[in-house]
Amino acid sequence: MSIDPISISRRRFLKIAGLSPLFLMMLNKFPAVFSNTLFFDDDEKLFNEKIKYFNQQTGLVTDSLGQVIGFVGNSFLGIGYVANTLEINDNEQLVINFRGFDCVTFVENCLTFSRCLKKNKDSFSDFKNELQNIRYRDGKIDGYASRLNYFCDWIYNNEQKGIVKNITHDIGGVIYDKSINFMSKHVKSYKQLADKTELDGIKACEDAINSRDYYYIPKKSISKVYDDLQTGDIIATTTTIEGLDVTHTGYIFKRDDGGTYFMHASSKYGEVIISKNQLAEFIAEDSKKTGIMVARPQEL
Repeated sequence: MSIDPISISRRRFLKIAGLSPLFLMMLNKFPAVFSNTLFFDDDEKLFNEKIKYFNQQTGLVTDSLGQVIGFVGNSFLGIGYVANTLEINDNEQLVINFRGFDCVTFVENCLTFSRCLKKNKDSFSDFKNELQNIRYRDGKIDGYASRLNYFCDWIYNNEQKGIVKNITHDIGGVIYDKSINFMSKHVKSYKQLADKTELDGIKACEDAINSRDYYYIPKKSISKVYDDLQTGDIIATTTTIEGLDVTHTGYIFKRDDGGTYFMHASSKYGEVIISKNQLAEFIAEDSKKTGIMVARPQEL
């Protein structure tokens, strides 16, 4: 089916999203429904509204996974950008929050919704299990270091699980020659790393990342690969920042005019948007962005 921006339930989402900071501050006061999961009752209600709406769309689940992701992502346009949405408790727990996204949680939630739809799994418990599998190394929560904190590692581990395929090299990517150690070099920026066990876990993760080959499409070449990109492809922007793999994530969105745009949770604009300019121009706007990695969600 064709993808168009949708407004069903958006007013309700925006009303709640506007309260996100207060909600986030209060989150610790609410008991988790699952022992390792944190969410508000309203998140479950919002989930049920979304699933009901998606299931009413004739032909949606028979579309390609990428098209489903595009449709789901459109349903979140206008939802507020909220940084550090996962940094709630000292103990690592699965956080579910539909009231505000950062760039990674936007990617994760759209992918999770879409995979649940394609699998015909429409319970909140199904969503929780799918999200946990995507967000954590091998789908297991075992402290902060088990979260896939580096997005290149997120791509790698989710490729190992058969959830995505890193197509960067296949479409002309060149070697991304960089040592990744930003987190271990900036320990004070991550409260969890005050725990030596967690810090050691992050260092082990960095060592694993640095033992692999990674590729990227340089910014000057992005427009040349437009024909190789499709709606729902996951984009991660590489960076000049020392020790860091990527700085931003989102999805390819192909408009009816044939253009290749970027759908993402934008800190600049404070909400989920589709870029006004095509992807290459979007990347060119930031001198610290050097190019992109591309991961394609795999059909179920």
